[in-house]
Amino acid sequence: MQTKNGEIKVESNYDLMRADLDDSLKRSHIEQSNLSTFQRILLTTDGTVTEMLEAFSLENINVIKLSEELVSTVKEIPVLNLPKGAKVIDRKILLQGKISRKNYLYAESIIVPERLDQKFQDALLKSETPIGKLWLQYKVETFKEIVGSGKEPIGKLANYFLVEKEDKMLFRTYRVFSNRKPVMMITEKFPEKSFLNLV
Repeated sequence: MQTKNGEIKVESNYDLMRADLDDSLKRSHIEQSNLSTFQRILLTTDGTVTEMLEAFSLENINVIKLSEELVSTVKEIPVLNLPKGAKVIDRKILLQGKISRKNYLYAESIIVPERLDQKFQDALLKSETPIGKLWLQYKVETFKEIVGSGKEPIGKLANYFLVEKEDKMLFRTYRVFSNRKPVMMITEKFPEKSFLNLV
């Protein structure tokens, strides 16, 4: 960027990001210079991750549901403005390439069904369509706010990604608003070794 006196000012990566994305990366203690461009995009995007993975992999992405059940919360969830005992859908899925059968990403969601349209609820529970595509299909206006990101041991998820249990995963957690209410909290994870070939 050029200033009034003709000097060139170089903006940092953080200056180019929305405030909540900036704060998330600062809190996570992940060194940005160690991430590939696509890893940074996955950790900070407010777009539809499924579509990004399809563009990256050149194949359609399927949802593989590992579990999905209606449960009562055992404690308050302030991020969703939920008291203890509230009814939520607890959902765990993989985003997998339709042709390659490669697992690209693992996601956990806590969804507040009473804050969603009934048709959207039904599609979420009965179909294998990614949440992001359902938002588009049902024209649900949403806003995403990242509330955390970081790095953790991959542990039991290693088998899904053909990596070692000692390896690390990168993750980010965000909440989704619709009609000005927080309707779900999603945590997306992928191995630190994934997507490294992209600068």
